[in-house]
Amino acid sequence: MLEGIIVKGYSGFYYVQSGSFLWECSLRGKYRIKEQSFLVGDRVLIKPVNESKAVIEKVLPRTNELIRPPVANVEQVVIVVSLADPDPDLMLLDRLLILAEHQELKVLICFNKADLVETAFQEQHYRLYEGIGYRVLLTSVKNMTGISLLKEALRGKISVMAGPSGVGKSSLLNAVQPGLSLKTGTVSQKTRRGRHTTRHVELLSLEGGGFVADTPGFSRLVLPEMKREDLSYYFPELAELKAQCRFSSCLHQTEPGCAVLAAKENNLINTGRYEHYCYLLNEVIQNERRY
Repeated sequence: MLEGIIVKGYSGFYYVQSGSFLWECSLRGKYRIKEQSFLVGDRVLIKPVNESKAVIEKVLPRTNELIRPPVANVEQVVIVVSLADPDPDLMLLDRLLILAEHQELKVLICFNKADLVETAFQEQHYRLYEGIGYRVLLTSVKNMTGISLLKEALRGKISVMAGPSGVGKSSLLNAVQPGLSLKTGTVSQKTRRGRHTTRHVELLSLEGGGFVADTPGFSRLVLPEMKREDLSYYFPELAELKAQCRFSSCLHQTEPGCAVLAAKENNLINTGRYEHYCYLLNEVIQNERRY
């Protein structure tokens, strides 16, 4: 048997990359009966039946599983945010960062379309998230800024490109590896939002090694289930201060002796990030009532 990775599922068939060869695979009879899910990114054992076709014999254990996009065994999330056209959506970025942290995935933030804004605007966003502790790249397909660094960051890993439509995910991948020839879209002049160009999840094989999933865009994601006291742990700059709060259950809103509020008053944490925390905290509290 051969070991490979499911890179695409289509019309009841699964396409498995094993070495440099792509096999068209059907399911062993027992998998048609069992409630076994198959995801792009699954590592599987296959048994060839002819020169190009094989049968999936076994699904190996997953290290993780994302729901949206539905991908297994992801090692890294590349979150793409446009600096212009459309304007940067930092609330969505912070939401995606929480989801990545919850799955214990490495994160790379790409502030894309850097050529459309002034240097000061680029640096404002770069310094904010780099200062928190995230790895950040400024990228531009037009002048190839940061493309070589992005290519190196993708090498040898299974990565997911995440972010709303129109921010340039497909364009970035085309710049990293021109032969991919992915469809790219434009931003609607009416809504200022991107039009979806990616219709399904597929792992794309990279020449330098590794795979990347170009995923359908989205504008809002539901937070994972958590307690209200846990949310601040997903904001590294708040988590660092939490131990200094008077109360261990501090939610950093009105409590006395709150180290986060003291830092906010002294401009030691970013106001926008704190406001996002408060908005998402209310969402977590609402979700608690439904569980």
